[in-house]
Amino acid sequence: MPLAVFSVDLLSDNLLLLASALVFIAVLITKVGVKLGAPSLLLFLLLGMAVGADGLGLRFEDYETAESIGHFAMTVILFSGGFETVLKETKPVMKRGIMLSTVGIFFTALLTGFFIYFATGRIIAGTGVSIMACLLVAAVMSSTDSTSVFSVLNGKRLRLRSNLAPLLELESGSNDPVAYILTILLVKFMTEPSLQGLNPGVSIVAGIVVVLFQVVVGVAVGFGVGFGAKWLLSKIRLENNSLMGILILSTGFFANGLASVLHGQGLLSIYIAAVIISNKATIARKKEIEKFFDGITWIMQLAMFLILGLLARPSSMLPVMFPAILTGLFLIFVARPVSVFLTLAPFKGIKFKEKLFVSWVGLKGAGPILFALYPVVHEVHGASEIFNVVFVVSLMSLILQGMTLTPVAKWLNLSYPEDPEVESYGMELPEEMGLLSDHIVTPDDISAGKTLREMHLPHGIRVMMVKRQGKFLVPHGSMELAVGDHLIIVMGDSDD
Repeated sequence: MPLAVFSVDLLSDNLLLLASALVFIAVLITKVGVKLGAPSLLLFLLLGMAVGADGLGLRFEDYETAESIGHFAMTVILFSGGFETVLKETKPVMKRGIMLSTVGIFFTALLTGFFIYFATGRIIAGTGVSIMACLLVAAVMSSTDSTSVFSVLNGKRLRLRSNLAPLLELESGSNDPVAYILTILLVKFMTEPSLQGLNPGVSIVAGIVVVLFQVVVGVAVGFGVGFGAKWLLSKIRLENNSLMGILILSTGFFANGLASVLHGQGLLSIYIAAVIISNKATIARKKEIEKFFDGITWIMQLAMFLILGLLARPSSMLPVMFPAILTGLFLIFVARPVSVFLTLAPFKGIKFKEKLFVSWVGLKGAGPILFALYPVVHEVHGASEIFNVVFVVSLMSLILQGMTLTPVAKWLNLSYPEDPEVESYGMELPEEMGLLSDHIVTPDDISAGKTLREMHLPHGIRVMMVKRQGKFLVPHGSMELAVGDHLIIVMGDSDD
């Protein structure tokens, strides 16, 4: 029975009051996540469940609205993730990432689908389910969720060796669209009478053709809009960074919309367009625009996870809990590792422990839960069970994998020691001027003298600012330094 102490509809006259309270609490609980080592997104999801219909009684049952909000949020998140992608770091792992996001998806979906059909399908449905329905469940869960991967890797400031971070970000950014295509395709085969009587062989061929068409169109539109935006940005200069960020983001929305009109994959288009714009266009004050995108992304992530959590009904998950846990364990410990090892087998120079770590970063999250809404909205038979199974598996993944990424990376010796976050005081330098860094004064630094002039800094290093006890000081040669002072320095070429 629900534990609701009150019952109120989220979409009511009190929307702003309820939304503001939820957002306020969600932001505060991120502090708890830091201490527990739990992803903030997991806490947002749990918060939504806690205040939902089976918790405090906040009702939200509009699946179509949730899907629309979630899809919009995912476009923003994918654009932001693509915009932060550094192409020169991604190029060495481009082929591996594309193989993981395509071939790896098919392997994962097939293995998981057949496991559900032979092992857990009968438990879920009582009388058994069709192979098509099992493959649909598997397709929904087949991708690594870009929202979770981007958030966990960046939130934990995990510095990975062997170009693993660019590989994982590329895979997660490009395989969500592939999983979504498979989901839509399987739903159509299950709901449209004209397609249900097709020969299995014809269905498979038709499905492959549709997937290839949507991917090709999505890629073409992404490249076209990306390079078109590059030309446009070379002609436009806006002094307001926020307006510039909105202008750039609008080009991503255009890529997504145009691809959809042409029956291509819009999520793939917006990601590719963002990568090209970020790496090929000349953008003034790019770091500040990235911070602007980071703020919007957090709002989108928070809203999406809260809404998906509100949709969840723990009481309705109990009947499918056992088969869902079995499916999740198979997906995490068998299907994902097998697909990764098979997909990366043709590539030389990849160590066993690197493949093992890539296998472990098969994070689920908002993406699979969002894709699971598609069968619900289109009234697929058994869609509610699909949603519940996917929700349980996503929670398992966020807990088992999301909370252990850092320990596993350290255990496999695949992460560098964590560096303290550099304090830039809001300043940004062009790359050609050098690197901006933060240095804390030690007793050794002032052993020869306490003034800045007596520190005898190496050639090419200049102190731009000093921060002492919360105050900012303009440096000069006769300034006396103290242990613990923060120096913001520029490291670059010098003509003296």
